[in-house]
Amino acid sequence: MGGTNAYEGVYHNEKAVFLRAGAYEAVMLPDTGGNLIAYRDIEKGYRFLHEPTPEEMPAFKARPMIHGIPVLFPPNRYQDGRFRWNGIVHQLPVNEEATGHHLHGFLYNIPWVVDEYGHTGQEAYVTVSVRVDEQHPVFGHFPFRFRIQLRYGLSDQGLSKRVTITNEGQDAMPCLLAFHTSVNAPFAEGGDARDYRLKVTVGKRWELDGRMLPTGSHQELSANEQAMQGAGVYPFFESMDNHYTAVPQNGRNRMELTDEAEKVTLVYDVGTSYKQWMIWNNEATEGFFCPEPQINLVNAPNMDMPADEIGCFSLEPDEIWEETSRLYVKESRG
Repeated sequence: MGGTNAYEGVYHNEKAVFLRAGAYEAVMLPDTGGNLIAYRDIEKGYRFLHEPTPEEMPAFKARPMIHGIPVLFPPNRYQDGRFRWNGIVHQLPVNEEATGHHLHGFLYNIPWVVDEYGHTGQEAYVTVSVRVDEQHPVFGHFPFRFRIQLRYGLSDQGLSKRVTITNEGQDAMPCLLAFHTSVNAPFAEGGDARDYRLKVTVGKRWELDGRMLPTGSHQELSANEQAMQGAGVYPFFESMDNHYTAVPQNGRNRMELTDEAEKVTLVYDVGTSYKQWMIWNNEATEGFFCPEPQINLVNAPNMDMPADEIGCFSLEPDEIWEETSRLYVKESRG
């Protein structure tokens, strides 16, 4: 399967940009949140991301949250939809009835613009972006002028992701972001989830209250969670809807998912700007789970805690925040 290529195509009746590089294939859906919906090794039959079936497309379009790599901005929950910033309280729509909070922001389900796609000898790539200003529907809730751009590249070194946020306004803006990355376990065709081991560079677990908001306190890690920091653990050992601090190991902030039968490890190296990890495993249901790198703690702008501790980053006018991540495969040693 030689060469690299990038081309427009159709994915389950939706406009898509396809990337090919050797045995690897990736698919981007610009009209649904700039979602990188698929990353596959065609030769080995690996599907690393949780893709919707054709029958699941209506459900995916209605709630494009648990497939591919949705962009959450601002991520996770904000108390009663309120959002405190520089002395002003902004009101986001309350869109989670169970808690009465705002959940997951406004970029994951809107159209993104395809800036360009193409390929070099080594890499196929696609770049998509959203520009928010006074004309944009979300400006009424989130009155900041900014541009966010995503670039995905595919090569024999796997899938690279670069996100760039530029403050195009006159005031400091909050820079709050996560990727609700939906990873298959098993990712090998015919594989068994029991053969999978999950390792994540988590630190402490945040305590959550009855409305799923952090109290500011931490909780002791269980033996299984400690295994997740070290040798690895079966990803569905119990229902997880957990938030953790990110503590890099050996200079890297990453998730590793090993298929012990195939003897391969999927590495999700997310970069050290992400100060939190959220892990959700669909009520411990085998098939997929979401290791989510998150800049900020849930509800961070409403918390009276040090900004660096809770990842409450700000961007001054004309400032740029950028981070790179990579999903790649290596032989497991163990």
